Amino acid sequence: MNHYLELDAFMTHLKTEAGASVHTIEAYNRDILNYIIYLEESKSDLEKVAFDAYLGRLRSQGMSARTIARAVSAIRGFYRFLLVDGKIKVNPLVDVETPKFKPPIPRALSGEEMTRLLKLPANQKTALRDAAVLELLYATGLRVSELISLKKTDVNLDAGFIIALGKRSKERIVPIGSYAREVIKMYLAEMNPKGPFLFPNRRGGALTRQAVWKMLRKYGAILAQGPLYPHMLRHTFATHLLEGGADLRSVQLLLGHEDISTTQIYTHVDRKRLKELHKKHHPRG
Repeated sequence: MNHYLELDAFMTHLKTEAGASVHTIEAYNRDILNYIIYLEESKSDLEKVAFDAYLGRLRSQGMSARTIARAVSAIRGFYRFLLVDGKIKVNPLVDVETPKFKPPIPRALSGEEMTRLLKLPANQKTALRDAAVLELLYATGLRVSELISLKKTDVNLDAGFIIALGKRSKERIVPIGSYAREVIKMYLAEMNPKGPFLFPNRRGGALTRQAVWKMLRKYGAILAQGPLYPHMLRHTFATHLLEGGADLRSVQLLLGHEDISTTQIYTHVDRKRLKELHKKHHPRG
């Protein structure tokens, strides 16, 4: 069996049938490719004993539990694909458990920091576009992949919502507030972006992840609050919603999380709000 050809087939499956994101496909391809190279170097077959030794190597290299968990998930998915495709008769990793890791509590900007950030683009050459990007990220909690894939037809400013294309190509409707709507209207009216995308690059194609990251790093440096990433604005969106009284289920739907357990990372915020409500309203608070 040619492992590399099977890896290509698995990547095609993830893209065309599973609807995985570009980021997931790239990460899975990298994890599985490293494992295949290890098998060749160690002259091992597709056996569990080889995988156990491989996990030992990853740990000895100082990889985090999260990175190792992703590698396990990728390789297990590859084996399941090979099994269904008839390339192997037994999945050697069927009893292998994904390493447990405790996700870090995400860093969210305070209300004051967010207000300062949203004012920063004013003196930049790309002021209107940058302001629209920042307002939209904060107003909707979009993933960066969802932001850059937005088309102008996905945005309904009159009704106040956008249609986001999330993981596994699942669409969801996300409301946008008046501030973001006004900034986007100004951006569209004055910049008149060419092509179908809401935020195109110079050639009319979709803006890249790297362009958004670079923009946020620039503003993070001006804000002087440390590194600033697109996901930080997503965390800030969710945190501010919960602090304002939203429930976890609503936040789950807005973020596009398939499982409520993914949204559980924000329970520390919910608990804090509940304690404040209890103290304020309970006679023995």
